[in-house]
Amino acid sequence: MIQLTHKNVHNYFKINGHHLNGDELRSAAYSFIKEGDPNEQAIGEFLLDWFDDKEYIEMKTSGTTGLPKLVRLKKQAMIHSALATGDFFDLKPGNKALLCLPVKFVAGKMMLVRSLILGLDLDITEPSTEPLALNKTAYDFVAMVPLQVQNSIKALKKVKKLIVGGAKMDTELEEKLLPLKTEVYETYGMTETITHIAARKIGDKFFTVLPNVKITKDNRGCLVIDIPAISAEPIVTNDLIELIRENQFTFLGRIDNVINSGGVKLIPEQIEAKLIGKINSRFFVTGIPDSVLGEKLILVIEGEKQDFPIDFFDVLDKYEKPKEIVFVPKFKENENGKLLRKPSLV
Repeated sequence: MIQLTHKNVHNYFKINGHHLNGDELRSAAYSFIKEGDPNEQAIGEFLLDWFDDKEYIEMKTSGTTGLPKLVRLKKQAMIHSALATGDFFDLKPGNKALLCLPVKFVAGKMMLVRSLILGLDLDITEPSTEPLALNKTAYDFVAMVPLQVQNSIKALKKVKKLIVGGAKMDTELEEKLLPLKTEVYETYGMTETITHIAARKIGDKFFTVLPNVKITKDNRGCLVIDIPAISAEPIVTNDLIELIRENQFTFLGRIDNVINSGGVKLIPEQIEAKLIGKINSRFFVTGIPDSVLGEKLILVIEGEKQDFPIDFFDVLDKYEKPKEIVFVPKFKENENGKLLRKPSLV
């Protein structure tokens, strides 16, 4: 069997309706860089990097497994990731796909790689909060972040399979998606794993790992990922999980978000899940220093001050109820849109 390399372009591959080979893609890349908008320029730069003679692509991590850092992703590993996604989601050559994510991040880059390797017919649109708003095309495969999904629910009838990543999908959004005919999957992954290594079909409780991925958990209760095709060493995360079986897990929350309040360990993500749909603004819970408890649980809400009825927090357990509610005008986010959970609370 001939091994695929980053110089291979599947003969079914199309970009914006045009069959292009490697040389033609390099020419298109120069045009994107010279004449395109910022996202097209990022596409052009990536294509030139992809087809050069280096065996790797340099990328900055989002900080999922620690502080953000520059990493080198092997192109052969990216190809393995694309093939695993193709197997898991049963993608076929000629399937129609949409790229509506920024290509400066790994999820956008991988939509290009999947298309090149699997032979997808890829349309590219400028990343926006409503990527399907002016689009009448039917798609077999699309990747979005939760905000894009929230703003595209009525238009998702045009999408056969949708993967959602970049941030956790809340239960309220999931309930809106369940009646749709679209197959929707929440994905789990990070830059170090070259996008997703597991997916959960909405309505299911557990994430199932992709082919050739092995998972365990360490003595902290955090997920450890073993993907020999992508990383020589196991990837140790800061994500607390419950291991269901050898290929399935439940995500509980981030260990660095855990609040130790008077000796009781509280997982913010689990508390927030109980409040979804009850608060109309964006919110999160966090801990701040307290002389008695060590850390005090507080609820932080974006926007103007609002009042809540006395029984509002009855859905929470005794220790999960916030000791204080703080309102901030606007939440801070990092450059790829992830919420910074400890803004300056003045």
